[in-house]
This record gives sequence, structure tokens and C-alpha cells, in this order.
Amino acid sequence: MSRLHEEYLKNIKPNLMKELGLKNIYSVPELKKIVINMGLGIDANDKKKMEAAIEDLKKISGQMPVVTKTKKAIANFKTKENMVIGCKVTLRKKRMYEFIDRLINIALPRTKDFSGLSLKNFDGLGNYTFGIKEHIIFPEIDYDKIDKVKGMDVTIVTSTKKNDEAKSLLKAFNFPLNK
Repeated sequence: MSRLHEEYLKNIKPNLMKELGLKNIYSVPELKKIVINMGLGIDANDKKKMEAAIEDLKKISGQMPVVTKTKKAIANFKTKENMVIGCKVTLRKKRMYEFIDRLINIALPRTKDFSGLSLKNFDGLGNYTFGIKEHIIFPEIDYDKIDKVKGMDVTIVTSTKKNDEAKSLLKAFNFPLNK
């Protein structure tokens, strides 16, 4: 069991139950999954850059990414059907908690001019999505071996359908949210 998951079960879950005024322990919000998406845009056509992105995402998440493809052709975006556009990883359970721990305590504080994440990124259903402009903030990435700095999107899916409960959950995990 990861350190953060143990902390959630022992301290955060009972505290959230009291704070939110819930009577059932199973109604306390929890993390369901984390989806990390790295879209490459125009670089997706280059096989070497695509392999480098897959390798970087594999190092960051600890799991093999899935290559994402377009579903249909759109002329304005210059895409064809089944064209490779990026890669993504879905983390659950142990890897999810380990990733969140590294993200909160190591990666986000290494971001340039970081002042916290916006509270406007909740989707209305208790999920939180934010972007990272530079994937090199993770210590697993060797700065000398990368060819181009890539961005990524991180979506945190919670069990609740209310933004306020999801916000309380992320704050309990010491997530750096703006006031």
C-alpha cells in the first residue's frame, strides 16, 4: 500500500466524513482514476517523436501508454481517419496514489512561476482537469535526452458528483489549489 493511500484510509477519510457531515463511510469521496494524456499535434506523424513521447509517459506513469488515434477525418484540422495523435495512460489503485504523491510533493513545486492550480478546472461532476506545460518537471525524465518539451493533461476522476466534495478531497490531499 502506498504512503498516500494509507494516509487517506487512516486520516483523510474519517476527517472528510465529519467535515462533509456524511453518515455513511462509503459515501465519502475518493479517487477513482487518473488519466494522463499527451497530445503531440503535428509531431504525431514523426515516428521517433511518437516513440519518445511514449517512453517519457511510460517513465512518468510507470505503465505502458495507449496510442490514441482520430475517430474521423476533419479537414480543418488536417487529420485523417485512424491517424495517430498522441498517447494516454489510465492509472488506478496503487500507481494512482504513487503518481499523485509524486505530482503534489515533487513535480508541481518544480514548475516555473507556480502559484497553485485554478479552482475553475472542475467539470461540474466532481472531476478535476489541469494541464502541465513541461513534462520535464518530473524527476524520471532525463533533461539531456529529450528532443522537445511536451505538455500533458491530467484528469483526476473522483467518486463524487459534487464539485465542493471533490474540492475538499483534493485539499485534504494537500493539492496546491488557489484560494
